[in-house]
Amino acid sequence: MSQILQRIAPIGESRDKELLKSATTYVYVNHNGFDLIAHVFFPEDAAATPRPAMVFFHGGFWDVSMVPQFVPHAHHFAARGMIAICFEYRVSSKHQSTPVDAIDDSIFTLNWLNASAAELGIDLNKMVFSGAAGGAYLSLLLAMRKDKDLAPPFRPKALILFSALVNTTPKGLHSDRFPTKKMSIRLSPSRLVRRKLPPMMFFHGTSDRVTPFAEIASFCRRMRWRGNRCQLIDFNSAEHSFFNFNVSHSNFELTINTADRFLVDLGIIEEQPEETYEVREV
Repeated sequence: MSQILQRIAPIGESRDKELLKSATTYVYVNHNGFDLIAHVFFPEDAAATPRPAMVFFHGGFWDVSMVPQFVPHAHHFAARGMIAICFEYRVSSKHQSTPVDAIDDSIFTLNWLNASAAELGIDLNKMVFSGAAGGAYLSLLLAMRKDKDLAPPFRPKALILFSALVNTTPKGLHSDRFPTKKMSIRLSPSRLVRRKLPPMMFFHGTSDRVTPFAEIASFCRRMRWRGNRCQLIDFNSAEHSFFNFNVSHSNFELTINTADRFLVDLGIIEEQPEETYEVREV
């Protein structure tokens, strides 16, 4: 855990603002005069490049801007030598936008990262994408979508996802928010499962009433059946926001240490010999 987190009170909006102060901000896209910002957290020895990077898309189901949600995570991984980036994207409460607009913004982040990698000191071969709920959905699409017209400059090498939305078909959630039923199906991660996808780690509460646990369990089984590495770490009786720093410090610590171990195993970051990890996969 980085020292900055130890100096700041665990709950409150002032904590979020204080954490954001240490980020370097970049405009990654402008929509009709409205800037969307990338909040970048550099490691202390950022001169040693290129570095692995961690990208975060906040939750809120494309309705509410929750950019500070992953600032504590960003500080942790910056302290571990990664470049951590929290992206803003369009949300309905500010921009009268749709999920498709948020998807478009996530593609803009890929293009911006590709163009800015040398300046930021990022190793595009060691990019990790993370997110919660609708933000996890955006990360999944960037890794799984196979539209010929998307042609992303690169794909994430691993995903770390919290309380993820994986099914936007009419049998899942939020299908009615897409322009057409056909689009909600075509853009549902549940319909994009295939071989040779990047390793994924999911954290999910068994009592999540927003994104049901059964959907995630089914998704991970299908991923593993096709030979993909997909780990599901369940939290018994936990609800949708269980992992957030200002909801449960113990769950935050457990999830972030487990995610850390996951990246060590993949060779993306180096081992911390003094750390010990206990996880349960289902």
